[in-house]
This record gives sequence, C-alpha cells and structure tokens, in this order.
Amino acid sequence: MGTIASDDATKIRTFMTMKDAWERKHWRQCADLMTEDGILHSVMLEPCKGRENFFDRIRKTERPNKQVKLHIRSIGVAGGLLFVERNDEIIIDGIGRFIPTVGVLEFVGGRISHWREYYDRPTLLAAVQEPVRR
Repeated sequence: MGTIASDDATKIRTFMTMKDAWERKHWRQCADLMTEDGILHSVMLEPCKGRENFFDRIRKTERPNKQVKLHIRSIGVAGGLLFVERNDEIIIDGIGRFIPTVGVLEFVGGRISHWREYYDRPTLLAAVQEPVRR
C-alpha cells in the first residue's frame, strides 16, 4: 500500500477536525474550516453559499436534546476530491437513528470550498423527529 500524499492527508485531517467540531457543536470552528465563499450542497436542497450562511444554517439545527455522531465507514482521496462514506447518527432524547451518507469535498488552500452531501432525505427527516412518548 502506498503512502498518502501530504495534501491528501491534509484534506482527511481537515475533515476529521470538522467531524470532531460538529459532534461537539462548535459551529464557529466548523464554519472556519470552509473557504469564505464555500458551498455546502445537500444535493436535494438549494446550495448554502458562503461561510457565514453555512454557520447560520448549521447553528440553527442545534437543539439541547440532540447530538450528532458521524461514524466514518471509509474515507479517501481520488482525483483530488475527498470522499467520505458515513453513517450519521442523530440522537434525540437518547434515541439514535442512522442516516447512510456520502460526502464529496473539494478544497482550496487547505479549507473546504465545496461539500456535496448525498443521503435519502425522508430517512433524515424521520431521524430528526422527536421520539413519540407513550
């Protein structure tokens, strides 16, 4: 097996920093890993353009009874792009639900410039519903 090029290792390290900050709800740190004009595109929604719009969008998803854990299944660089296959776990009131997800990321100057997310939207919407109390 070959060695990982230093720029590829930087891309992986940047995503892992994003993952850790996301799980800790450190939204400013997440946003600062994007370029100023960076794009987050959950492909079934309109793209979110710009670092500050990204910050506002992710900050608005926070709830005190909600946690998110990103379980990485595979990660690697091909053709200059970072590919991350994950099972995103959304935990609400202690109940976790999983959303299989693939992210494809582009970088400029060590920051994320374009992040495309592929997942099943109905699965995500079901995962973020408050658990039913009986």
